[in-house]
Amino acid sequence: MLTATDLHAYYGRAHILQGVSFALAAGEVLVLLGRNGAGKSTTMKSLIGLVRPRGGALQFAGHSIAGWEPHRIARAELSVAENLEVGRQPARDGLAPWTEAKLFALFPNLAKMRERPGGRMSGGEQQMLAIARTLMGNPRAILLDEPSEGLAPVIVEQMSHAILALKAAGVAVLLAEQNFHFAARVADRAAVLESGRIVWEGTMAALLADQDAMRAHLQV
Repeated sequence: MLTATDLHAYYGRAHILQGVSFALAAGEVLVLLGRNGAGKSTTMKSLIGLVRPRGGALQFAGHSIAGWEPHRIARAELSVAENLEVGRQPARDGLAPWTEAKLFALFPNLAKMRERPGGRMSGGEQQMLAIARTLMGNPRAILLDEPSEGLAPVIVEQMSHAILALKAAGVAVLLAEQNFHFAARVADRAAVLESGRIVWEGTMAALLADQDAMRAHLQV
């Protein structure tokens, strides 16, 4: 579904990504792990066009997406229901469409505040709304950058259930995360970044069993 091949990205003269490559399949959760500054967020920004890679290739569903413009619109003044409506897109072949009812079942908190403006919600609720709005576009893949950061444990629990539900629905999920325990609950595979390079890649089960790798690269 999503393939990155030999990505190189810079901030000024600083060479941040140094040949990052990975592939993500439909219905799979791949987590990017690593310490602060390892290159996780830069990888995500490169995928969506906020950072323009200077080398490498990006493909989504078999098509090159290198150079596409990002579209990021602030909608904090819109209500929950209005946010979902703004995100609505036609159904895609082979995927059951996401509806407001399905999203409210996935995120019960949002169902209770249908008319509340996004700007008057907690950080965790805004995170859920951002994901729900994206799902109204019936995406085949979704990128989540630190979705558990700063959230209360009960919201993190709901977020993990939501990611597993996305996986079950056939959505490809790329996750950049520092919360290792959260990542271990939802990810099928892991790619560990260090200094802009992938230094370990494999199943999450294999990473959990590789104590040397976790000590060396994650300080777990």
